[in-house]
Order: sequence, then C-alpha cells, then structure tokens
Amino acid sequence: MGSFKVFIVEDDPFYGRLLQHHLSLNPDYKVELFTTGKACIQELYRKPDVVSIDYGLPDMNGDVLFNKIRAVNSNVPVVIISGQEDISTAVDLLKNGARDYIIKDENTKSLLWQSIINIRKNNALKQEVETLKVQLEEKFSFDSIIGNSKAMQAVYAILKKAVKSNINVSITGETGTGKEVIAKAIHYNSDRSKAPFVAVNMATIPGNLLESELFGHEKGAFTGAVAIKLGKFEVAKEGTLFLDEIAEMDLALQSKILRAVQEREFTRVGGTETIKFQARLLTATHQDLDVQVREGKFREDLYYRIMGLPVVLPALKDRDEDVLLLTEFFMKQYTRENKIKPLKVNRDAKEKLLKYHFPGNVRELKSIVELACVMTDTNSINAEDIRFSGLNSQSAIDYGEKTLREYTLGIVRHYLDKYDNNVVRVAEKLEVGKSTIYNMLKSGELEK
Repeated sequence: MGSFKVFIVEDDPFYGRLLQHHLSLNPDYKVELFTTGKACIQELYRKPDVVSIDYGLPDMNGDVLFNKIRAVNSNVPVVIISGQEDISTAVDLLKNGARDYIIKDENTKSLLWQSIINIRKNNALKQEVETLKVQLEEKFSFDSIIGNSKAMQAVYAILKKAVKSNINVSITGETGTGKEVIAKAIHYNSDRSKAPFVAVNMATIPGNLLESELFGHEKGAFTGAVAIKLGKFEVAKEGTLFLDEIAEMDLALQSKILRAVQEREFTRVGGTETIKFQARLLTATHQDLDVQVREGKFREDLYYRIMGLPVVLPALKDRDEDVLLLTEFFMKQYTRENKIKPLKVNRDAKEKLLKYHFPGNVRELKSIVELACVMTDTNSINAEDIRFSGLNSQSAIDYGEKTLREYTLGIVRHYLDKYDNNVVRVAEKLEVGKSTIYNMLKSGELEK
C-alpha cells in the first residue's frame, strides 16, 4: 500500500513517544509527533493520511482542533483520544465526522493501532471503488463502442441525445447486439454516472419472484420472507434501472410497473409505506413490442410510458464494415487477458468471416474469435481456425444481393458441403430429385 503518514498530537511527551513507537513498529507507517494543536495545523499541508489528537491539549480543546483540521482538509480521518468518558462529547464528535473516539487507558495503544488499520483498509477500499468507477466510465464511453458503419453512426447520434436528458430510453435489437452495453454507456456518460447502475433480466427470474425482486418485500410478507429485502427499484436510488427483456413480464406485473413508472413511487410486497422511485428507467427487448401490444400481450399504456427515446440496434449482418473491427478488438482483448502472444487475422479468415450471416450477432462473433484464438497453432488466425457452431451453420450461406438462381445454387452447395457431397442425402433433405442436383454438377454451376 505504500507509506502511510500518521500525525499524533499529544502534549504528554512520554505518552506521545509511546504511541509513536508502537505505531512505528509497522514499517509502512511514517509517524510524526506534535505537542500542540497549532504545530499540527501548520503541517497539514503535508497531507497526513490520519490524525490522532488528544482531546485535552494546552493550547486548544480537541473539538476546536478537530474543527480546524476539518476546515483545512475535510477528508482526513481524525481519531480522538481522551481521558474523559463523557458519552455526549464522544457522540457529538462522531456525529460531526470524527472517525473514532478512544478512551485513554491501558488499551489505548492497541485500540489506536486497530483504528488506523481499519481507516487504512477503508481508504484502500474507497480508492478501489473510485478506480473501478473510472474504469467503468472508460469502458463504457462512446469511444469504446466499436463500429464505424453508417448504422452505428445513427445509433451514436441518438445516444448523444440520450445522455443529455433524463427521458426513458427503450433499446431494441436482436439477441446479441449489445443492448446492455448501450444501456451502460448511456448511464456512465450521463450525470447519474456516480449513482448505481442496476440491471434486471426479466426473462431469468421466475414470475412468482419477480415482483419481490423489483419492489422488495417486508419481513413476513410471505413464507420465507425472514427479513426486509430492498427491491431493484429501491436499490437503484438516483442512478439507472435497466429492465432487460421487458416483454417477458405477465400482464399483472406490467400494471404494477406502470404505476411505479407513472407515479414515481411504489410499495414493497406486504408493505404499506410509499417509497419514491428516483432512478432513470432504461428498458430493452429483442421482441417487437408493437406486435406484442396488438396481440394483447403487452399493455399499451405501459408501452407509451417506457418508449421514451427509442434506440434501435442494427444486426451485425447490417454492419459489414464493423465485422473486422470487432474481430481485431476481441482478438486483442482475448490475447491480453489470457497473456498469450499477439495474433493477426489472415486474409482467408477475414473473407470467411465476411461471408457469414452472424445470427447471434456481436455475441456470436466474440465467441467465434475467442475459439479461433484457442485453435490456432501459429501466430495468426486462419480460415480453418474460424468455426461456426452447428446451431447456426446454415447461416453460413451468403445473404448478399443475388438472383434466385444464385440463391438456389448457394443452398445446394451448402448442403453438399454439409453432407460430404452425398447427392442422394442432399436430395432427400431438399425434397428435390437427384437428377436436379446431378444436372447442376454436370453443368459446372456447382463444383463437386
């Protein structure tokens, strides 16, 4: 953790040196002793990590010194050591921000030691949290979203509007297009970035538990409710609540969501207290909510409440220019995280990727690239290292603009490859005559 600077203010020279010696047993601690409050104040510009002060100093009382220290540096932790056991004094100092209050007796040394250990751990934790926040903000900055295609440029333009407002945002797109990434980008680029980002996947929580998960419950609200539980609407505080797969809710819960969003308040399950909903709402779905509303599966009034600013994420098949950019990004990310040598993508591998349809979108591409990094035995990724899953193998057919004949030939060629050029098997699968396929092969339109 590095050197930790401790100031001790103690007018009894012997007792002060005793505390200084005890704390100096830790080689990480740099301990300095002052006999007056004034001397300590004059050195505060050196930014100590913690200050321990005797409450009964000759030139000023401990509460006066404490307030002067706070006036110079409100963030420095202050521990009060006092010979008096006046509870009201201790309570007042602690309320005003003193980190600890220790009675001067035979246990003072060990209590001060432990107090400073706790302060140091707390400081380290705060620094870690701040570092994590910075990393999250960098990770989800708009510059970190990969894509130069026209489709993504249109998304960026909408995102810039989203971060300047508190309007609800609805994100739609196929599975794997990165809806949660976009939601986090909106949050961490908005003025709510210091508050929590709380995500809930509505499709992964059983329906009978979803209400409690969202709104919380009181103790005894139902069997197993042994304590109060805060729901996601409450945990989000003044941050952002992201409801993913919003279309998966049943109609009964939709009405409760509507009230919470419309009235900006809710009650816990089994409770009567009204709790304010202060977070910003972002929602996402891969389904067409217009169709869901027409079919009576989604409330029209809730639809208009959550719609707000719509963000439509393009499928990867509509972002041809971004496929290779994303491939490079995922490849570098994988090699860095797994501490392996840098790789490059060969031309044949690039061509194979560009012909693929990516039904699983960006998520699928990431999986394909990571597998290729594992499978390669050289310093580059080749076409044979690019493997498409059996689930989506049929999507390897090129869906670019073609004539009907070209599509037909492509489908037949795909099935011939899949079934090792077994014409009889392919004819059965496509429900065509064997002669049709033999004629294609004979004409040279298909190369066996």
